[in-house]
Amino acid sequence: MTKENIMESNTRPTQSGERVSQGLRGVRERAGKNKQERFTALLHHVTPALLRESFYALKRKAAPGVDGVTWKEYATGLEDRLQDLHSRVHRGAYRVQPSRRLWIPKDNGKQRPLGIAAVEDKIVQQAVVTVLNAIYEEDFRGFSYGFRPGRGQHMALDALYVAIKRKRVNWILDLDLKSFFDNISHEKLVQMIEKRIADPRVLGLIQKWLKAGVMEDGEWSETEAGTPQGAVISPLLSNVYLHYVLDQWSDQWRQAARGEITIVRYADDAILGFEHQDEAERYLRQLQEHLREFGLELNEDKTRLIRFGRFARLNRAERGEGKPEAFTFLGLPHICGKNRLGRFEVRRLTDGKRRRQKLLVRKQELRRRMHAPRARPAGTNPQGRGWWWDDSIRSGLYTV
Repeated sequence: MTKENIMESNTRPTQSGERVSQGLRGVRERAGKNKQERFTALLHHVTPALLRESFYALKRKAAPGVDGVTWKEYATGLEDRLQDLHSRVHRGAYRVQPSRRLWIPKDNGKQRPLGIAAVEDKIVQQAVVTVLNAIYEEDFRGFSYGFRPGRGQHMALDALYVAIKRKRVNWILDLDLKSFFDNISHEKLVQMIEKRIADPRVLGLIQKWLKAGVMEDGEWSETEAGTPQGAVISPLLSNVYLHYVLDQWSDQWRQAARGEITIVRYADDAILGFEHQDEAERYLRQLQEHLREFGLELNEDKTRLIRFGRFARLNRAERGEGKPEAFTFLGLPHICGKNRLGRFEVRRLTDGKRRRQKLLVRKQELRRRMHAPRARPAGTNPQGRGWWWDDSIRSGLYTV
């Protein structure tokens, strides 16, 4: 109800189910009709109503930024705050604050840097993302699923399943970019954005966010490359970068190939299916050279080319190589299996290490509740059922 009350005059829902203003609908229509048009006036779409909607779209329990202001604290006197923020953004008086650096432990023992922006920066970034999505949702390829409206991990997994089952896929190339978010070139990223965005005020905001730097232990440090993981604007910027670096190039490459090639990408993880081994190897060699031009490289430890598909088991058996190799996408191992009729089937498994870690957390929580008056472990059963649930893939056509 809060969202409904703060909306502008709306048109039909977008792909994500959210409504868009008349102005942004016009932007999206123009972007779809003319793929070369550069938009010179976009900031006027950032209205107080859009800022208000962006505020309510934020996570309410998220950690505060360098100013220490939480979502709940900012909600006090919200209307006056948003009016002032709107005025500063349009007058050019809005100042970006550096991100607060946090380190998040990873499964492999390493740590991932996380940038926590101030609430005001999150609001403005969310509003700008809404405006830019009206343009880039007309440009992004259908096989891109990460951090886009109306798309998610389950759709990417289903699309990959359908591609391997219905296309002539004999080889799988599992791509992983090394420290992608840390190696994005600011200069090249701005050049890519300028291909569609010519509003100097919007470009200025993006450059401010890229150069805002980070605060750690009270010390400020400049960010010369990369986008801070955790910032609201980062997923869109990374998708723009990969759209021009990987998606367009791969799409053109497969159009000239003699065999079928399928692609499914989620953020910096991509799975490509090839009909012919020689084309997969040639693509990999050329991709490595292509990525160097943009300051990127493949993670050699995680990037693999394996035989996979309906003939993988037979071919490996003839060579005495045992079972076909598996690959992991979005945390789920994929293996070559058989259905009840003995036909080829793609099986998705739960990662054993992650399952054990989650069960350990559940065990500790149940022990904590053991002597509680009402010990019913609410919320634990659905998680467990998912591990033993036999996936039934939705039928349908996906762009891969």
